[in-house]
Amino acid sequence: MTEVLHIPRVGMIGPFEAGRLAYGCWRFAGSSVESATAKIETALEIGANLVDTAAIYGFGAEGLGGAERVLGAVYAQAPALRDRTVLVTKAGIHPPVPYDSRASNLIASCEASLARLGTDVIDVFLIHRPDLLASYDEVAEGLARLRADGKIREAGVSNFSHTQIRALQSKLDFPLVASQPEFSPLAIGPLEDGTLDVAQELGLSVMAWSPLGGGRLTAGHTPEAGTQEARVLAVLEAIASRENVGVDHVALAWVLAHPANVFALIGTQNVARIEASAKAFDVKLSRQDWYDILVAARGAEMP
Repeated sequence: MTEVLHIPRVGMIGPFEAGRLAYGCWRFAGSSVESATAKIETALEIGANLVDTAAIYGFGAEGLGGAERVLGAVYAQAPALRDRTVLVTKAGIHPPVPYDSRASNLIASCEASLARLGTDVIDVFLIHRPDLLASYDEVAEGLARLRADGKIREAGVSNFSHTQIRALQSKLDFPLVASQPEFSPLAIGPLEDGTLDVAQELGLSVMAWSPLGGGRLTAGHTPEAGTQEARVLAVLEAIASRENVGVDHVALAWVLAHPANVFALIGTQNVARIEASAKAFDVKLSRQDWYDILVAARGAEMP
C-alpha cells in the first residue's frame, strides 16, 4: 500500500493553536463589512482561525491600513470573532521609501494598526520585508519594546532570508515564532535557499503566502505550453482527477505536507471557495506524488 503523507489540520505558532489553512486579508480593502464578515466566518468554519493582514494592504488615497480598517469594522460589529482568531499583521513597508523598520517606526506602525483593528494586542507581529538600512539591534529594540508593553504577544518576519532571520534572532532575548515566505509549487525557493531549514532549526512556523501561485494553480488558468506552470498543472491535474478534488486542493496539500510546520494562506474572496479549500485535507498525497510535483516545478529530475 502506498504511504500517504500525514497532513495535520492544526499546528502551533508559538503558543497559539491554529488551523493549517489560514485566511489572508490582502484583498479586504473596499469590501463591505457584511461581505468581509461572511469571509471571516466561513474561514473559521473550516478551522482557518489564523487571520493575516498588514498595514500596507489596501494602500491608497487614505494611506496605509485599508484592509485593517475593514477587518477592524468586522471585529467591532462581531467582537466574538476577534476572540476566535489568531491575529497577524505586518509593518515596515512605507511607499515610496520603500522600507522603514527603525524601532520608532515599528512602534508607530503597530500602534496605528491596533487603532484600525480596534484591538489592544496583536497576536503575531511581523516585519513585512527586511529594511537594509535598519540594524538588527534597532529592529530588535522595536520588537522588544512592543512585546514588553503588551502591544504584541509574539513576533516574526516575512520575506527574510535564513541569514537575516538568524541575525535578528541573535539580537532578541525571546524567540521569533514565524516566517512568512512565498512558497508554492511555482515558488520552490524556500526548499533550496535555507528558509524552511532555518524554520525547523529555530522552531518557526512557516506561513506560506501565495500557495496557489497567485491564482495560476487553479482550474480556470490556462498556462503557456512548455512553461513551469504547464508542467506543474499537468501533474496536479492527474492527482486531482484521481482524488476527485481540484488542482488547487492538491497544490495546497503539497505545501502543507512539508515537515516545516507550514500554514497555507488562502486569499480568495469567494465564500464557496474558502469553504472548499478544506478539501486539501482530503488529498491522499504520497511521497511519490510530492516529488513528482517538485520535479515538474524544477524542470529536472532530482539529483
